[in-house]
Amino acid sequence: MLDGHLLLGWLSFTIIVLLISLPGPCTAYFGLTGNEPLSILPLSSQPDERAGKAHYKLCDRLKLEKKQRRMCRRDPGVAETLMEAISMSALECQYQFRFERWNCTLEGRYRANILKRGFKETAFLYAISSAGLTHAMAKACSAGRMERCTCDEAPDLENRKAWQWGGCGDNLKYSNKFVKDFLGKRSNKDLRARIDMHNSNVGMKVIKAGVETTCKCHGVSGSCTVQTCWRQLAPFHEIGKQLKQRYETSIKLVSPSNEATGEGEISQTRSQGQQPSPGPRTELIPRTSDLLHIEDSPSFCRPSKYSAGTMARKCYKDKNCEAICCGRGHNTQSRVVTRPCQCQVRWCCYVECKQCTQREEVYTCKG
Repeated sequence: MLDGHLLLGWLSFTIIVLLISLPGPCTAYFGLTGNEPLSILPLSSQPDERAGKAHYKLCDRLKLEKKQRRMCRRDPGVAETLMEAISMSALECQYQFRFERWNCTLEGRYRANILKRGFKETAFLYAISSAGLTHAMAKACSAGRMERCTCDEAPDLENRKAWQWGGCGDNLKYSNKFVKDFLGKRSNKDLRARIDMHNSNVGMKVIKAGVETTCKCHGVSGSCTVQTCWRQLAPFHEIGKQLKQRYETSIKLVSPSNEATGEGEISQTRSQGQQPSPGPRTELIPRTSDLLHIEDSPSFCRPSKYSAGTMARKCYKDKNCEAICCGRGHNTQSRVVTRPCQCQVRWCCYVECKQCTQREEVYTCKG
């Protein structure tokens, strides 16, 4: 659980997001996997942009690849869904890594340099980006924000006679088709390209695995003789949690050249904390549910082209200070804070609180 100050800081955080694509006839990148300086993007249209073809301006602002721009323009709801997807992915990435040395820093040069390498962090960025887009598009369909899709149609669920299809299910079928077309096919001749595509697919598969059927009973005296059922995606926070677990157990593919790109036979090794497989294997893709990486990650302890380091980072004593501070120790600062306390409800809707002061300690990593 987040403490009060961390939660307040999280809620007040203004996200800077990027939607950019890399050039190339058969490669389409999106979201956190772009490789250009960050752009500040609004999460909704301005009032004077809502008429006519205002979404064209939003699509152009996203600086998409040619095919992606065409897909964005053909449905007025796509642009805002794309921006929602990247914002959601960025926030979830930062939340999942809030206690780690690498805290999903999205500043341009750090993220761009990570994307040039085959780290575990790179794998997570690809997975969370595709998952965010898949999730946001399916939700946009069921919310009626899209012209080309609507609620999910009744799938082949069991016991069709016992219930009637109803509600408004999240349209994962349309979303998957859109995302695959939007991201496009990447070259199969390059090891790094195959791994990037695999990690993107992992994000989509985690979304699919989290679909649940929700039902509501109808009948006399709650007899539930008829059920209204629909399919819903898992909360994106749960998706992020599962992808973080796959990050922890990511499989390293070792090529003869040990480079981030290139051809060659590969063998797999588990990340730290996992039991290695009995002997090297030369499978192209070991398991579809695993994230894959090629290179060992840097320590992220000191400032580098991959991160700003952990100096002055806030940590939690007896929880993660030793790990985040990389053995350098931490500073302790004592401060007095005032918070509402002993709140009571007065009459119908008035809440009365006292102001309580207390002393707390804040821990930050030494340089």
